[in-house]
Amino acid sequence: MKPGEVRIIGGEWKRSKLPLPRSVDLRPTPDRVRETLFNWLGQDLSGWRCIDLFAGTGALGFEAASRGAVSVLVVEQDPALVEQLQRTQAHLKADMVRVQRGDGVAALRHSGAAAWNLVLIDPPFDSALFAPALAASAATLAAGGWVYLEAPKAWHDADLQGYGLQVHRHLKAGAVHAHLLRAIVTTTAGAA
Repeated sequence: MKPGEVRIIGGEWKRSKLPLPRSVDLRPTPDRVRETLFNWLGQDLSGWRCIDLFAGTGALGFEAASRGAVSVLVVEQDPALVEQLQRTQAHLKADMVRVQRGDGVAALRHSGAAAWNLVLIDPPFDSALFAPALAASAATLAAGGWVYLEAPKAWHDADLQGYGLQVHRHLKAGAVHAHLLRAIVTTTAGAA
């Protein structure tokens, strides 16, 4: 693969290349991490609704769409990246993918309850966007839904408790900590 591009690793658009604008500083999710994430989720996301809050190249969102997601919202603030995401969406004829320019956390907050089966959180590592994105996530998850968090440090259950989330899986690959999170399900003991 040439520098300046990322490839989709599975599903309908396997091996399709996503170009990277040279003028933008990005840290695309490594192939190995994406492969592991979709192994954790199962390869078939048929019928899923997904939101990619900080889309960048769109690799995570397009990967979900390639694997059968029925609706994928990719949100990005950078105008050059938004244009590239729109070109990729048109090139792949990915009608299930909607590109939105703007604030990913705000888009998530405007989602209804149980809106998403998968929330993808991969903000710039030097940003303060982790806490707001996590805070908005749990309320938007459909039953059995997942949050993917990519961060420069490991997040543990104690760190996530205030967000109503818990760690299901974790992987460290180089400087990347990949987490698959789920909502904390509270059970009450019922009277017999």
